[in-house]
Amino acid sequence: MPETSRLSTALPLNVTRDWGTRGRVTRDWPPQSLLPVGVTVLFACILPISGCGRVSNQGHEKVAYLSMGTAGPNTLDPVQGSTVYDNRGCTMVYQTLLQYEYLKRPLELKALLLTQMPTVSEDGKRYRFQLKKNIFFQDDPCFVNGKGRELVANDFFYSIKRMSNDENLPKSWWLLKDTIVGFDEYRKEQNESRLSGKKFDYDAPVEGFKIINEHEFEVHLKQPFYRFLYTLAMFQTAVVPREAVEYYGKKFSRHPVGTGPFRLEQWDAGIQLIYSRNENYWEEYYPEDPGLLEDGSEPYEGYLDDKKLGFYEDAGKRLPLLDRVELKCYVQNQPKWLKFRNKELDYTHVPAENFEEAYIKRTAKIRQEFIDEGIRAHAEPLLDLIYFGFNMEDSVFGGYDEKNKCLRQAISLALDWEERNEAFYNDLNVIYDGPIPPRLEGHPENHTLANSYRGPDLPRARKLLEKAGYPGGKGLPRLVFYISRGGTNAEQSEMTKRQLAKIGVRLDIRLVDFATLNDALRSKRAPFFSLAW
Repeated sequence: MPETSRLSTALPLNVTRDWGTRGRVTRDWPPQSLLPVGVTVLFACILPISGCGRVSNQGHEKVAYLSMGTAGPNTLDPVQGSTVYDNRGCTMVYQTLLQYEYLKRPLELKALLLTQMPTVSEDGKRYRFQLKKNIFFQDDPCFVNGKGRELVANDFFYSIKRMSNDENLPKSWWLLKDTIVGFDEYRKEQNESRLSGKKFDYDAPVEGFKIINEHEFEVHLKQPFYRFLYTLAMFQTAVVPREAVEYYGKKFSRHPVGTGPFRLEQWDAGIQLIYSRNENYWEEYYPEDPGLLEDGSEPYEGYLDDKKLGFYEDAGKRLPLLDRVELKCYVQNQPKWLKFRNKELDYTHVPAENFEEAYIKRTAKIRQEFIDEGIRAHAEPLLDLIYFGFNMEDSVFGGYDEKNKCLRQAISLALDWEERNEAFYNDLNVIYDGPIPPRLEGHPENHTLANSYRGPDLPRARKLLEKAGYPGGKGLPRLVFYISRGGTNAEQSEMTKRQLAKIGVRLDIRLVDFATLNDALRSKRAPFFSLAW
């Protein structure tokens, strides 16, 4: 998320689910959200293959044709990334120290580039990491003789030091801010030095970084920090080789070089990204089938459903399972849906407007004609927080005094979440208060906080608007609203405009492409906007 997010107060709005960005916000009232607990996913075969597999065979080559619900990633440089599309593009090539057990619920962290989960001192402030040996970066011209070298401990420290260099336009410094001993001081000193004309020194020491040997290192924290290990599973902390950054310079964001299962073969901006198998990928395997427990119970929630869907058909096989992945970019839902129906895509989320084409609404079961075509469905809970935000430096809608709080609270209470859920999400989503989705620690009981400002409550909204000094909206400037075009965002924006008009708040809608939206946030030109986390 742009750095202006720290100046924003979140007011959740459920926009298209296949879109979003990561970040954090400050709030002065409990926001409410719609959680896509029933996001519908369809799998199909492009060509008839044994068992109706998830990919197509072109000769002996296994290819997956997938989609992105946007113009694609903004960057393939992890430290510059912030959106789910940056994440998806980067993690095809780059890897982090940790990852998730992706078939287990609840989610669990596991080692990826490490031999095991890191050990931690009794005081919770010193972590020790052991890298796996014989993990090599992909072959690339940036290396001596074009041959990728082995991953070493200093690669990790170099990679996260890049997050502290403001010249790299990092989006995620907040992940490590005030966390590691001496890191904030290093950042301040090096950026001041850079602005004075000196070079940012990646070799300068950080007190909290300690290399024991080429494959073992420690990180010392200022204080115990529960989120630290989860940060190391986020793509922004992925390991990159210094040689590639220096070789490609400003073009590095379009030339990813990592240790991951694929390498970028082609990137046609706004159209597609094509990845091919990394032939030198290290030895990693698909999760083994744990089987039922001795008492016949599931080893984790949803295990039998995963078995039925075939998620363990590849148990124990060496990764990657594919030879090529083609990610197609679609700003609008309908072209993507038509490509899927024409068997040109293997996988898609079902657009809300096509739900009844694919499903019987009364039962939420996939229609038989889809099953007969070899299409199978999988309900995928998403931990999306999709919201409205305010620029807290805006002279009218920002600020922290009581008048400004009342204004934002009035806007929150004017929004009808039930209408939005029914109109755009087939009433499948869960409406809840706060930024923490269901299934995660901290989610409010019964989805509701004691001091909720969830709408619609028009009488209360009008009273708060009057308390803010704008009775019936009189004297209130028009609220300029930025949102990315695509999906049903235009229609949802019109609904927002109509709902706010009921209390006298006038909305000017700015439908822009995703890059323009991000730029408006970075430059603080957007008083009111919609994003996702």
